Amino acid sequence: MLSEHYALATAIGLLLTILSFLLVSKSQQMVVYTKLSSWTSFTSPHRPTSSSITPPRSVSPDKKAPVNAPPPADYKDIFPPWRRESLTIARKDECLDPVSEIPEFLVKEGLIPFTADYRTCKSPATTYTPMGISLSEVASLGDFTDYAELSGVPLPDPYQEFKIETALPRPYRPLRWGYHQTMSLNRLQTDWWLELEKTYVERIKERKALFDKNGAMVLDYLPGSELGCKEVMEMALQFLCARYPQYFSLSNSEEIGYVFHNGILHNHTTVRDMHPLHVLLENVPEDFAVMIRNPDDGYYYFRAGLLCSSLGWSVKSKLGMQLKEIHSPIPDYKEKMEFSMDRYFSKLPTARPIQRGSWGLEIDTPLFMPPGDPHEKYREVQLPETELPLSRIHLRVDWQTLRRLPLSGAIIFHFKALFTPVEDFRHEPYIPALLTTILQHGKPNIMAYKNTWHVEHVVLPALQSWKKEQEDKGMVPGDWEVSTLAEAPFFPGWEESWRAAQGF
Repeated sequence: MLSEHYALATAIGLLLTILSFLLVSKSQQMVVYTKLSSWTSFTSPHRPTSSSITPPRSVSPDKKAPVNAPPPADYKDIFPPWRRESLTIARKDECLDPVSEIPEFLVKEGLIPFTADYRTCKSPATTYTPMGISLSEVASLGDFTDYAELSGVPLPDPYQEFKIETALPRPYRPLRWGYHQTMSLNRLQTDWWLELEKTYVERIKERKALFDKNGAMVLDYLPGSELGCKEVMEMALQFLCARYPQYFSLSNSEEIGYVFHNGILHNHTTVRDMHPLHVLLENVPEDFAVMIRNPDDGYYYFRAGLLCSSLGWSVKSKLGMQLKEIHSPIPDYKEKMEFSMDRYFSKLPTARPIQRGSWGLEIDTPLFMPPGDPHEKYREVQLPETELPLSRIHLRVDWQTLRRLPLSGAIIFHFKALFTPVEDFRHEPYIPALLTTILQHGKPNIMAYKNTWHVEHVVLPALQSWKKEQEDKGMVPGDWEVSTLAEAPFFPGWEESWRAAQGF
């Protein structure tokens, strides 16, 4: 049993690491491959000038990937775990008959076509989603149904003491060290799926401006994604209302349907008046990619997305692609990773969403950097220290979650970008020593992929100074053997200092 759990966790780790590769464009991926091919031995921390590559969203030194296993039965015959029993409770109508089991062969025969809009299918009683739920049953649930019951993932507890004016994001430090450690993922902490902080108003404004400027590069959708988009939007709004009831609420009337009331922005969104992704754009400062199962082959395709935080790629450049098409430039992907990716997507239960963090080092705080963006030039050189003060360098963490939706069976890849001044590490125990070790001794392929070289000449001396300072003050034992912290993705004492800084 232990070996089975290890194998599954390793496969999930590969999955999320490769999903993170989505954060670089095809041309940049090939630059990484070309650079790695030229490396024959360990390089010094002061590496030659590298090309413009988006930092990877992965860090842990990994084990050699196993040879890909033989493919299983045809994926079009493999369905995600069903939760039909939850329909009876979610409908909340005692007059309706209990939900019965549906033979799998009927679901296979009546699967909703890949590009069909669930609202206009001609035979809703005999047309099914991959979750074994008929479109008539979907309609019977109505809007803003009980997704907690349907998915098995509870709504968050109310965060009554929360104050948006001073709220800070939790100090994620997903730094890992130790070649035996490969499982950089955890089960989702459901209270923290969406996490607001004091930049909320500014970030919403910035993201809307990005859409006004870039359009389909940051928000777009294809036919067949309608139900998945509706689900993730409704689940997100339900989450905000449950987690932050002092700021958000939903009302419903026969005249205009559901209205989302935003007490931070002091506005109201009539939900049915706009596409679900636009509702999210107006109210949720985080990114969502909707992956839909194709009944013709059983594989998952990127069919809709609101992504204002991507570096080196855009929604427009990836929309419509299957997973293996998105990742085709990755060396050895087909031989070593494709099977694990496809198998995991086929079996992910709704009740087991997962989370993980990845990081990079950035000059300033670039949120959206499409291919050719002028900011990419910073990665090509090491600026003189007179032009690059330490205050300009930030840790960027992409905090990511992956979950299956209970009605459509779509898989949602979600993340938020968080920036922390590197100078904050001076007061965070163990972080300077841990990051120093990673930058100096990380595996060459990982460090080339992360491309931290352009700031290392400024960051490393500061980290080394803070490491010694923490040892002199007794914050860190002088003989500490660097390893992933037990508190990961945080650090010792993080919660006390975080709460003190935000005042609650």
